[in-house]
Amino acid sequence: MIELRALRVAAGLVCVLPALLSGPLAWGAYPEKSIRVIVPSPPGGGNDIMARLASQKLAEAWGRQVLVDNRPGAGGAIAFEMAARAESNGYTLLLGSTNLTVLPDVQKVNYHPIKDFVPVSLMAKSMNILLVHPSVPVKSTKDLIALAKASPGKFNYGTAIATSVHLAAELFKAKAGVNIVMVPYKGMGPALVDLIAGHVDIAFANPAASQDYVRSGRMRALAVTGEKRSSLLPEVPTVAEAAIPGFEASTWWGILAPAGTPAAVVSEVNGKLAAALAHRDVTDRIAALGADLVGGPPERLAEHLNAEIPKWREVVRAANIKL
Repeated sequence: MIELRALRVAAGLVCVLPALLSGPLAWGAYPEKSIRVIVPSPPGGGNDIMARLASQKLAEAWGRQVLVDNRPGAGGAIAFEMAARAESNGYTLLLGSTNLTVLPDVQKVNYHPIKDFVPVSLMAKSMNILLVHPSVPVKSTKDLIALAKASPGKFNYGTAIATSVHLAAELFKAKAGVNIVMVPYKGMGPALVDLIAGHVDIAFANPAASQDYVRSGRMRALAVTGEKRSSLLPEVPTVAEAAIPGFEASTWWGILAPAGTPAAVVSEVNGKLAAALAHRDVTDRIAALGADLVGGPPERLAEHLNAEIPKWREVVRAANIKL
Protein backbone atom coordinates (compact mmCIF):
# COMPACT_ATOMS: atom_id res chain seq x y z
CA MET A 1 0.00 0.00 0.00
CA ILE A 2 2.82 2.40 0.96
CA GLU A 3 4.71 1.53 -2.22
CA LEU A 4 1.57 2.25 -4.31
CA ARG A 5 1.17 5.69 -2.68
CA ALA A 6 4.83 6.46 -3.33
CA LEU A 7 4.39 5.55 -6.97
CA ARG A 8 1.35 7.83 -7.24
CA VAL A 9 3.25 10.76 -5.66
CA ALA A 10 6.19 10.18 -8.00
CA ALA A 11 3.86 10.07 -11.00
CA GLY A 12 2.25 13.33 -9.89
CA LEU A 13 5.62 15.03 -9.59
CA VAL A 14 6.56 13.87 -13.08
CA CYS A 15 3.43 15.68 -14.37
CA VAL A 16 3.83 18.83 -12.24
CA LEU A 17 7.58 19.48 -12.45
CA PRO A 18 7.71 20.24 -16.19
CA ALA A 19 5.04 22.93 -15.71
CA LEU A 20 6.94 24.44 -12.80
CA LEU A 21 10.24 24.38 -14.64
CA SER A 22 8.77 26.02 -17.74
CA GLY A 23 7.25 28.96 -15.81
CA PRO A 24 8.79 32.34 -15.01
CA LEU A 25 10.40 30.97 -11.86
CA ALA A 26 12.64 28.60 -13.79
CA TRP A 27 15.72 30.81 -13.43
CA GLY A 28 17.93 30.67 -16.40
CA ALA A 29 14.70 30.39 -18.45
CA TYR A 30 12.95 33.67 -17.60
CA PRO A 31 12.24 35.45 -19.78
CA GLU A 32 11.51 32.75 -22.33
CA LYS A 33 9.69 35.13 -24.68
CA SER A 34 9.21 38.82 -25.36
CA ILE A 35 7.92 41.15 -22.67
CA ARG A 36 5.66 44.14 -23.21
CA VAL A 37 5.66 47.39 -21.30
CA ILE A 38 2.26 49.12 -21.44
CA VAL A 39 2.53 52.92 -21.60
CA PRO A 40 -0.43 55.22 -20.77
CA SER A 41 0.30 57.79 -23.51
CA PRO A 42 1.17 58.11 -27.20
CA PRO A 43 4.76 57.98 -28.46
CA GLY A 44 6.99 60.97 -27.85
CA GLY A 45 6.19 62.25 -24.35
CA GLY A 46 7.94 61.77 -21.02
CA ASN A 47 6.13 58.49 -20.29
CA ASP A 48 7.13 57.03 -23.63
CA ILE A 49 10.75 58.15 -23.31
CA MET A 50 11.06 56.59 -19.86
CA ALA A 51 9.51 53.33 -21.04
CA ARG A 52 11.81 53.10 -24.07
CA LEU A 53 14.91 53.80 -21.99
CA ALA A 54 13.97 50.97 -19.64
CA SER A 55 12.87 48.54 -22.36
CA GLN A 56 16.04 49.01 -24.41
CA LYS A 57 18.32 48.22 -21.48
CA LEU A 58 16.18 45.29 -20.30
CA ALA A 59 16.24 43.83 -23.83
CA GLU A 60 20.03 44.13 -23.92
CA ALA A 61 20.35 42.47 -20.51
CA TRP A 62 18.06 39.53 -21.28
CA GLY A 63 18.65 39.08 -25.00
CA ARG A 64 14.86 39.15 -25.46
CA GLN A 65 12.53 41.67 -27.05
CA VAL A 66 10.97 44.15 -24.62
CA LEU A 67 8.21 45.85 -26.57
CA VAL A 68 6.69 49.24 -25.73
CA ASP A 69 2.90 49.10 -26.10
CA ASN A 70 1.47 52.65 -26.22
CA ARG A 71 -2.16 52.73 -25.05
CA PRO A 72 -3.24 56.37 -24.74
CA GLY A 73 -6.71 57.52 -23.79
CA ALA A 74 -8.97 58.35 -20.85
CA GLY A 75 -6.16 60.08 -18.99
CA GLY A 76 -4.22 56.80 -18.83
CA ALA A 77 -7.11 54.64 -17.61
CA ILE A 78 -7.11 52.46 -20.75
CA ALA A 79 -3.49 51.43 -20.16
CA PHE A 80 -3.88 51.02 -16.40
CA GLU A 81 -6.97 48.83 -16.74
CA MET A 82 -5.32 46.71 -19.44
CA ALA A 83 -2.27 46.14 -17.24
CA ALA A 84 -4.44 45.31 -14.23
CA ARG A 85 -6.23 42.58 -16.24
CA ALA A 86 -3.06 41.10 -17.75
CA GLU A 87 -1.67 37.72 -16.69
CA SER A 88 0.61 37.95 -13.67
CA ASN A 89 3.33 35.84 -15.26
CA GLY A 90 6.09 38.41 -15.64
CA TYR A 91 5.50 39.09 -19.32
CA THR A 92 3.45 42.28 -18.92
CA LEU A 93 4.83 45.36 -17.18
CA LEU A 94 3.37 48.86 -16.78
CA LEU A 95 5.03 52.25 -16.97
CA GLY A 96 3.24 53.97 -14.12
CA SER A 97 3.16 57.71 -13.53
CA THR A 98 1.37 60.29 -11.40
CA ASN A 99 -1.98 59.68 -13.12
CA LEU A 100 -2.06 56.08 -11.87
CA THR A 101 -2.75 57.30 -8.33
CA VAL A 102 -4.78 60.42 -9.26
CA LEU A 103 -7.28 59.08 -11.82
CA PRO A 104 -9.49 57.11 -9.38
CA ASP A 105 -10.33 60.41 -7.68
CA VAL A 106 -11.10 62.39 -10.85
CA GLN A 107 -13.08 59.84 -12.90
CA LYS A 108 -14.58 56.36 -12.75
CA VAL A 109 -11.95 53.68 -13.38
CA ASN A 110 -11.87 49.88 -13.27
CA TYR A 111 -8.63 49.41 -11.38
CA HIS A 112 -7.14 50.07 -7.95
CA PRO A 113 -3.63 51.59 -7.88
CA ILE A 114 -2.55 49.47 -4.90
CA LYS A 115 -4.61 46.26 -4.99
CA ASP A 116 -4.26 45.57 -8.72
CA PHE A 117 -0.50 46.08 -9.06
CA VAL A 118 2.78 45.07 -7.48
CA PRO A 119 5.53 47.74 -7.41
CA VAL A 120 8.78 46.89 -9.20
CA SER A 121 10.91 50.06 -9.27
CA LEU A 122 10.56 53.82 -8.88
CA MET A 123 12.64 55.06 -11.82
CA ALA A 124 12.70 58.85 -11.68
CA LYS A 125 10.96 62.00 -10.48
CA SER A 126 10.64 65.37 -12.17
CA MET A 127 9.77 68.69 -10.60
CA ASN A 128 7.86 71.53 -12.25
CA ILE A 129 8.67 75.23 -12.49
CA LEU A 130 6.49 78.08 -11.25
CA LEU A 131 6.47 80.52 -14.18
CA VAL A 132 5.02 83.99 -14.69
CA HIS A 133 4.75 86.30 -17.68
CA PRO A 134 7.35 89.10 -17.48
CA SER A 135 4.54 91.67 -17.17
CA VAL A 136 3.55 90.26 -13.77
CA PRO A 137 5.30 92.64 -11.35
CA VAL A 138 6.98 90.05 -9.11
CA LYS A 139 10.53 88.75 -8.71
CA SER A 140 9.96 85.99 -6.16
CA THR A 141 7.41 83.47 -4.95
CA LYS A 142 6.75 85.58 -1.85
CA ASP A 143 6.05 88.56 -4.09
CA LEU A 144 3.57 86.51 -6.13
CA ILE A 145 1.75 85.28 -3.04
CA ALA A 146 1.50 88.81 -1.64
CA LEU A 147 0.24 90.19 -4.97
CA ALA A 148 -2.34 87.41 -5.39
CA LYS A 149 -3.61 87.91 -1.82
CA ALA A 150 -3.96 91.64 -2.43
CA SER A 151 -6.00 91.02 -5.61
CA PRO A 152 -7.93 87.74 -5.23
CA GLY A 153 -9.23 86.37 -8.52
CA LYS A 154 -7.32 88.90 -10.65
CA PHE A 155 -4.55 86.55 -11.79
CA ASN A 156 -4.92 83.28 -13.66
CA TYR A 157 -2.87 80.22 -14.55
CA GLY A 158 -2.95 78.01 -17.63
CA THR A 159 -2.85 74.24 -17.25
CA ALA A 160 -3.77 70.85 -18.72
CA ILE A 161 -6.59 69.35 -16.65
CA ALA A 162 -5.87 66.61 -14.08
CA THR A 163 -2.14 66.51 -14.85
CA SER A 164 0.79 66.82 -12.47
CA VAL A 165 1.17 70.52 -13.31
CA HIS A 166 -2.53 71.12 -12.57
CA LEU A 167 -2.15 69.35 -9.24
CA ALA A 168 1.00 71.35 -8.45
CA ALA A 169 -0.86 74.60 -9.10
CA GLU A 170 -3.80 73.63 -6.91
CA LEU A 171 -1.48 72.47 -4.13
CA PHE A 172 0.30 75.83 -4.37
CA LYS A 173 -3.01 77.70 -4.14
CA ALA A 174 -4.03 75.72 -1.07
CA LYS A 175 -0.70 76.04 0.74
CA ALA A 176 -0.26 79.72 -0.14
CA GLY A 177 -3.88 80.59 0.56
CA VAL A 178 -4.39 82.45 -2.72
CA ASN A 179 -7.22 82.69 -5.24
CA ILE A 180 -5.77 82.30 -8.75
CA VAL A 181 -8.20 81.40 -11.56
CA MET A 182 -7.57 78.23 -13.56
CA VAL A 183 -7.67 78.43 -17.39
CA PRO A 184 -7.94 74.91 -18.89
CA TYR A 185 -5.98 73.70 -21.93
CA LYS A 186 -5.79 70.38 -23.78
CA GLY A 187 -2.04 70.27 -23.16
CA MET A 188 0.81 72.33 -21.77
CA GLY A 189 2.09 73.26 -25.24
CA PRO A 190 -0.81 75.64 -25.93
CA ALA A 191 -0.76 76.87 -22.32
CA LEU A 192 2.90 77.92 -22.59
CA VAL A 193 2.23 79.63 -25.93
CA ASP A 194 -0.46 81.72 -24.24
CA LEU A 195 1.82 82.44 -21.28
CA ILE A 196 4.45 83.80 -23.67
CA ALA A 197 1.77 85.90 -25.37
CA GLY A 198 0.55 87.24 -22.05
CA HIS A 199 -2.93 85.72 -22.33
CA VAL A 200 -2.37 83.94 -19.00
CA ASP A 201 -0.29 85.18 -16.08
CA ILE A 202 1.07 82.02 -14.47
CA ALA A 203 1.83 78.39 -15.27
CA PHE A 204 3.54 75.36 -13.79
CA ALA A 205 5.54 73.41 -16.39
CA ASN A 206 8.30 70.84 -16.82
CA PRO A 207 11.84 72.30 -16.77
CA ALA A 208 12.77 70.65 -20.08
CA ALA A 209 9.74 72.20 -21.80
CA SER A 210 10.25 75.70 -20.42
CA GLN A 211 13.97 76.28 -19.74
CA ASP A 212 14.66 77.86 -23.16
CA TYR A 213 11.80 80.33 -22.70
CA VAL A 214 13.15 81.23 -19.27
CA ARG A 215 16.68 81.81 -20.54
CA SER A 216 15.39 83.95 -23.42
CA GLY A 217 13.38 86.11 -21.02
CA ARG A 218 9.99 85.25 -22.49
CA MET A 219 8.84 83.94 -19.11
CA ARG A 220 10.20 84.30 -15.58
CA ALA A 221 10.96 81.32 -13.33
CA LEU A 222 10.18 82.00 -9.69
CA ALA A 223 10.70 78.56 -8.15
CA VAL A 224 10.78 74.81 -8.73
CA THR A 225 8.43 72.38 -7.03
CA GLY A 226 10.89 69.60 -6.16
CA GLU A 227 12.69 68.73 -2.95
CA LYS A 228 15.88 70.24 -4.37
CA ARG A 229 16.85 72.64 -7.13
CA SER A 230 16.86 71.63 -10.78
CA SER A 231 20.20 70.91 -12.46
CA LEU A 232 18.81 72.63 -15.56
CA LEU A 233 18.11 75.90 -13.69
CA PRO A 234 20.26 75.73 -10.54
CA GLU A 235 19.83 79.43 -9.79
CA VAL A 236 16.06 79.01 -9.27
CA PRO A 237 15.09 78.18 -5.65
CA THR A 238 12.55 75.58 -4.59
CA VAL A 239 9.08 76.69 -3.47
CA ALA A 240 9.97 75.29 -0.05
CA GLU A 241 13.09 77.46 0.12
CA ALA A 242 11.40 80.55 -1.21
CA ALA A 243 8.06 80.68 0.54
CA ILE A 244 6.28 77.49 1.65
CA PRO A 245 8.34 75.10 3.83
CA GLY A 246 7.69 71.44 3.06
CA PHE A 247 6.14 72.11 -0.35
CA GLU A 248 6.83 69.39 -2.93
CA ALA A 249 4.99 68.44 -6.12
CA SER A 250 6.68 66.11 -8.57
CA THR A 251 5.88 63.89 -11.51
CA TRP A 252 7.11 60.33 -11.05
CA TRP A 253 7.73 57.33 -13.29
CA GLY A 254 8.00 53.72 -12.21
CA ILE A 255 7.58 50.14 -13.35
CA LEU A 256 4.78 47.98 -11.96
CA ALA A 257 3.40 44.52 -12.73
CA PRO A 258 -0.07 42.97 -12.36
CA ALA A 259 -0.95 41.85 -8.85
CA GLY A 260 0.13 38.30 -8.21
CA THR A 261 3.32 38.51 -10.26
CA PRO A 262 5.85 36.23 -8.46
CA ALA A 263 8.26 37.96 -6.11
CA ALA A 264 11.21 36.32 -7.88
CA VAL A 265 10.14 37.94 -11.16
CA VAL A 266 9.78 41.32 -9.47
CA SER A 267 13.25 40.95 -7.97
CA GLU A 268 14.77 40.00 -11.34
CA VAL A 269 13.21 42.97 -13.15
CA ASN A 270 14.13 45.35 -10.33
CA GLY A 271 17.75 44.22 -10.45
CA LYS A 272 18.01 44.62 -14.21
CA LEU A 273 16.40 48.08 -14.01
CA ALA A 274 18.87 49.13 -11.32
CA ALA A 275 21.71 48.17 -13.65
CA ALA A 276 20.03 49.99 -16.55
CA LEU A 277 19.65 53.21 -14.57
CA ALA A 278 23.39 53.14 -13.86
CA HIS A 279 24.25 53.48 -17.56
CA ARG A 280 25.64 56.92 -18.43
CA ASP A 281 23.51 57.29 -21.55
CA VAL A 282 20.37 56.64 -19.48
CA THR A 283 21.31 59.06 -16.71
CA ASP A 284 22.18 61.77 -19.25
CA ARG A 285 18.86 61.34 -21.08
CA ILE A 286 16.86 61.46 -17.86
CA ALA A 287 18.75 64.58 -16.70
CA ALA A 288 17.98 66.24 -20.05
CA LEU A 289 14.28 65.75 -19.27
CA GLY A 290 14.75 67.73 -16.07
CA ALA A 291 14.25 64.57 -14.01
CA ASP A 292 16.21 62.94 -11.20
CA LEU A 293 16.99 59.25 -10.94
CA VAL A 294 15.50 57.46 -7.94
CA GLY A 295 15.73 53.67 -8.27
CA GLY A 296 15.73 51.49 -5.16
CA PRO A 297 13.87 48.32 -4.11
CA PRO A 298 10.16 47.69 -4.82
CA GLU A 299 9.35 48.82 -1.28
CA ARG A 300 10.45 52.35 -2.17
CA LEU A 301 7.84 52.58 -4.91
CA ALA A 302 5.24 51.05 -2.59
CA GLU A 303 5.92 53.74 0.02
CA HIS A 304 5.73 56.43 -2.66
CA LEU A 305 2.36 55.19 -3.94
CA ASN A 306 0.91 55.04 -0.44
CA ALA A 307 2.02 58.63 0.20
CA GLU A 308 0.83 59.99 -3.17
CA ILE A 309 -2.76 58.77 -2.95
CA PRO A 310 -3.92 60.71 0.16
CA LYS A 311 -1.81 63.75 -0.72
CA TRP A 312 -3.41 64.29 -4.13
CA ARG A 313 -6.87 63.06 -3.08
CA GLU A 314 -7.05 65.98 -0.69
CA VAL A 315 -6.02 68.42 -3.45
CA VAL A 316 -8.45 66.90 -6.00
CA ARG A 317 -11.40 67.09 -3.63
CA ALA A 318 -10.61 70.61 -2.45
CA ALA A 319 -10.32 71.88 -6.04
CA ASN A 320 -13.18 69.65 -7.32
CA ILE A 321 -11.05 68.40 -10.22
CA LYS A 322 -12.99 66.17 -12.63
CA LEU A 323 -12.39 64.77 -16.10
